[in-house]
Amino acid sequence: MKLIIVFSLFGTLMFVTSCGQKEQQFRWEEIEVTVSAYNSVASQTDNSPTLAAWGDTLIPGMRCVAVSRDLMALGLKHNVRIKIEGLDGVYIVKDKMHRRWNNRIDLYMGVDVKKARKWGKKKLKIQYRIKKDSIALSSK
Repeated sequence: MKLIIVFSLFGTLMFVTSCGQKEQQFRWEEIEVTVSAYNSVASQTDNSPTLAAWGDTLIPGMRCVAVSRDLMALGLKHNVRIKIEGLDGVYIVKDKMHRRWNNRIDLYMGVDVKKARKWGKKKLKIQYRIKKDSIALSSK
């Protein structure tokens, strides 16, 4: 029994250490954007409303966002983690917005159109996690 506990603690320690080392490879950037909301309903998308731009399937309850294409140049690309001012938790970039939008993200709100309309649009700060460049890594 003691051997199992030791191995369990060792495995947990290795996982936490590994995660900490991985996190050091990233930095958080902050910008202000317009935050609106969208739903996976045909009237807002196309004939496959649960299929996101990168091929991910959207499921109500997921914490994900769509980003305007100009933000992708800043590093807000597929599967990037973001934090949104005033909201708990981390959201994942899973979709792209139409080319007409700039400096904007859309919160995914499943099929709850009333909730999305109630959200409206807001100017908020977001933080997004991007990988440190090789120059920054080599100087440490």
